[in-house]
Amino acid sequence: MTAEFPQTTSKMEGPLVKQFSVFLPNKVGAMLEIVKMLSAQHTHVVALSVSESTDSAIARIIASDPERVEKLFRERNVPFGVSEVVVVEMREVATQLMKLLASLVMAEVNVHFAYPLLIRPRGFAAIALHVDDTECASSVLTGEGFKMLSQDDISR
Repeated sequence: MTAEFPQTTSKMEGPLVKQFSVFLPNKVGAMLEIVKMLSAQHTHVVALSVSESTDSAIARIIASDPERVEKLFRERNVPFGVSEVVVVEMREVATQLMKLLASLVMAEVNVHFAYPLLIRPRGFAAIALHVDDTECASSVLTGEGFKMLSQDDISR
């Protein structure tokens, strides 16, 4: 007689969005070159955050067409990394930001960094969050009534 074991749940297929971390020299016009390169391929930057150090900068970019961006960066030898971020719609930023962060604290999800989108998908503000557990963050925030945005929601 064989024992039946409970099935494990499959990993949540949350609406995660690709973020590119582009390594740039810390010089005038470096970011412009990247934006022009993407624009020439009809790809738009929909979110942007730049951190600099003495001799370099990291531009975190969410684009309208991540597959095209990845291909273009590889073809042009642009140094980059890819990670997934959670993008959350914010209908009422003043009250929802505190609720969002409190929900993540209660779930013990650490926010590494966050930045707003440059566009207003569906007519509302949105924030990109790079967290240590995207699956947990997506689940908790959805359970708290937040709308998670997918790549389709932010692409034009």
